[in-house]
Amino acid sequence: MRFLVTGGAGFIGSHLVELLVSEGHSVTVVDNLSTGRVEFLKGVMGNPRLRFIEADLLRPEVAREAARGVDAVFHLAANPEVRIGQQSPESIYRQNVEMTYNVLESMRVAGVRALAFASSSTVYGDAKVIPTPEDYGPLYPISVYGGSKLASEGLISGYAFTFDWTAVSFRLANVVGPRSTHGVIYDFISKLRRNSSSLEVLGDGTQSKSYVHVRDTVKAMYQLLMKAIDKGVRYEAFNVGTPDRVSVLEIAHIVAEAMGLTPQVYTTGGVDGGRGWKGDVKVMQLSVDKAMSWGWAPEVKSSRDVVRRAVAEALSEFKA
Repeated sequence: MRFLVTGGAGFIGSHLVELLVSEGHSVTVVDNLSTGRVEFLKGVMGNPRLRFIEADLLRPEVAREAARGVDAVFHLAANPEVRIGQQSPESIYRQNVEMTYNVLESMRVAGVRALAFASSSTVYGDAKVIPTPEDYGPLYPISVYGGSKLASEGLISGYAFTFDWTAVSFRLANVVGPRSTHGVIYDFISKLRRNSSSLEVLGDGTQSKSYVHVRDTVKAMYQLLMKAIDKGVRYEAFNVGTPDRVSVLEIAHIVAEAMGLTPQVYTTGGVDGGRGWKGDVKVMQLSVDKAMSWGWAPEVKSSRDVVRRAVAEALSEFKA
């Protein structure tokens, strides 16, 4: 097949592109390199089945050109920053909602009828049901980022039913692994490299969340989209994660142990009852029963094992 991957030079996107190329597909990547890096694609950049476009999908003409002649779209391009202190609401809206609209319109014009979307567990907000299933509701995101992902899901569902597409949204747990350039593991390692004697933990440290390895994530996105196309479904949402969770303090100790350090670990206390920042979901664990009933399962099956593996991979990258 011929796939378009938006944000294909990013952390998750580059792993997805590698998987698609290894499966024999042709891939067009569009990335403005605001957070992505060309070197993330170095393993496939010379492959004749790969076409790379450095451009901004906020320009509608870029989206229209990229969608021409493809069979399906993986839409991963987005502003990845959950913390509002790092980005403005306007930036999150434009890069997450307006960009999604541009991609959808380009698909409609080009006659592309299959889409996979990288959504987020943040659409659930502070869910009262843990593990949280896909049919949980009503959904009340507590961050502008989570709201932007839910808004995009709504647009995608509307387009899928109006124009008879197959569309799938993937509500991702915390994705970690090689090429990650932000998040708690990256932050802890960076802090300890600067000061090995102490480690600051945002919030009260009891925040507890699910983690999933990036390679398991992209396999889920690919396998479940292909099955959805085969089944001829209109729209589905899938949780992608592991069936447990791990606390921030546990992650701090896993990182310190892997680095051979015994720092003084202290918490900031946080906001709103111990959150790391305004809009930080304190407890997140997704039910992955639906994805598993469709035939997917994570190879790294526990959040602790995912974190340990990701820490080892990140330390190797820091040394490189």
